[in-house]
Amino acid sequence: MKTRNGLTRLGMALFGISTVALVSCGGDSSSSHAQRPMSCDQLVGLAIPADAMELSTSGGEVTAAEVVEASGSGAAAVPEHCLVSGRIAPVDPQAPDIQFKVALPTEWNSKVLMFGGGGFNGSIPAITGDISQGAPDQPTPLGRGYATFASDSGHQANEYGSQDGRWGLNDEAVRNFSGEALKKTRDAATFVIEKRYASEPTQSYFAGGSTGGREALTNIQRWPDDWDGAIAWYPAWNNVAALLAGQYLSRALAEPGAYPDSGERQKLLDAALEACDALDGVEDGLISDQRQCNETFDPATAMVDGNNLRCPGGADEGDHCLSDAQIEALNAMNDGVDFNFPLASGETGYPGSNVWGADLGITTIDTPVQPTVVFLALGTAQPVQPDMPRNAPYLSVLVDQWVKYSVAGDADFNSFELDPVNPEPQYAERISELSGMLNSGTDISAFADRGGKLLLAHGLSDVLVSSRATEIYYQRLLEQMGQEKVDSFVRYYEIPGFGHGASSHFHATWDSLTALENWVEQDMAPEDQVTMDLIGAPGRTRPLCDYPAWPRYVEGGDPMSASSFECVE
Repeated sequence: MKTRNGLTRLGMALFGISTVALVSCGGDSSSSHAQRPMSCDQLVGLAIPADAMELSTSGGEVTAAEVVEASGSGAAAVPEHCLVSGRIAPVDPQAPDIQFKVALPTEWNSKVLMFGGGGFNGSIPAITGDISQGAPDQPTPLGRGYATFASDSGHQANEYGSQDGRWGLNDEAVRNFSGEALKKTRDAATFVIEKRYASEPTQSYFAGGSTGGREALTNIQRWPDDWDGAIAWYPAWNNVAALLAGQYLSRALAEPGAYPDSGERQKLLDAALEACDALDGVEDGLISDQRQCNETFDPATAMVDGNNLRCPGGADEGDHCLSDAQIEALNAMNDGVDFNFPLASGETGYPGSNVWGADLGITTIDTPVQPTVVFLALGTAQPVQPDMPRNAPYLSVLVDQWVKYSVAGDADFNSFELDPVNPEPQYAERISELSGMLNSGTDISAFADRGGKLLLAHGLSDVLVSSRATEIYYQRLLEQMGQEKVDSFVRYYEIPGFGHGASSHFHATWDSLTALENWVEQDMAPEDQVTMDLIGAPGRTRPLCDYPAWPRYVEGGDPMSASSFECVE
């Protein structure tokens, strides 16, 4: 891969020339060769002119910059760096600022990486840490020498954190959350980076999960020239459709007797494993052949420990079985929903999630990540109105805030009055408008044509953002471009047993950044990629199979090793 001064990285290494040396001499692009690198202290108060950003702002500034000493060791080592804080001022004086941070390593590798957020954002991701599901034995991006940056997406959250929806009351804040803050932050951060090093980045990458995954796809679709590669885990790309499906599910779980408690969730998982675990050739607590399980498993007729999963007569009899009301709500989660009104984004519905085999939030499991699993799944309280409990399902709280602020524009609105299938005309029009902003487009041909590379990954047990939605995204790429073209720049992997960013059954990790670097910088497409479990069975590995393949056990092999599985369709 050539740098902007024409030397290959390999050639630079052979001649004993480092990128840092080039930066120190100011010997980079013609646009910055006369500049001298600025020290960390000199960055304090740096004005970021409005014309440094492609989209409209009132300019920005560096509000703080301090040298942070190196700390830690091994893969967790944090190198010496200049940590910059900044703000980007809105055009509308009533809109919030965009708050952002940039970490500038003293030894820079001439590359940059932007971190994505989560939920409704409202806070700045930890840019000195690792990317989503990063490999624990590999350095963080900052540890590799990247300049890293991220923003709060253009608003500052209250006590609701990533579920705070107040930004929906301001049009500029909505546009920022929809994606404009990504471009503004990238442009402002690049300005600061070029001032610090008197040099332009040679490669630019984006990595994120959930909302951060949507942001990855939004970036490469709307501003393809800015990015060489992106990593998108469990991306909420069809955002408004997912929110409408969340509203549909929230109202289903709010029906009398419909909300399953932790014990009933455990029984459902046990029944699904009893029926589907061995479909992949080994009983290991994971369902790899999820499609066959979805086709054959029925909670109304399933057995668990020799008994019917459904309670006799369908009435709730406690944790040892499921009532008809609970089965109906669970089927709603599995089946998904179709909308009876048009969305500007073109979406007509949202697919269900792989409920059969998922951890819906079992509170009796004792692992460090289980509280997160419970929080992001069904929580510990049934959804109700007019006051949604904070410990209701994550999606219920999130959608309640979105309906109140973004759709109705009224903090006191009873969100359950919004029918997600047949909303009243004024709400349908607003939802359609929002879908045109919040959803990521699926035409990423410009990104592909300039040589960009995309890595997609999703856990099959994710009930917050469905892997079936990511399958739709991937299938649309195939429809637009064909398999050969898609294979030239996209890989998509599905991981059995992995939920939404956390799992006590298979907590997936993967050295995705190295895979992306090799593909972009050395034209080495990913092959034989492996994911490692940190929690369920620490050290257990599985192959990452190119979609739609899944890992099937080879008889006689070690179930802990990826080498004992073959990818089959």
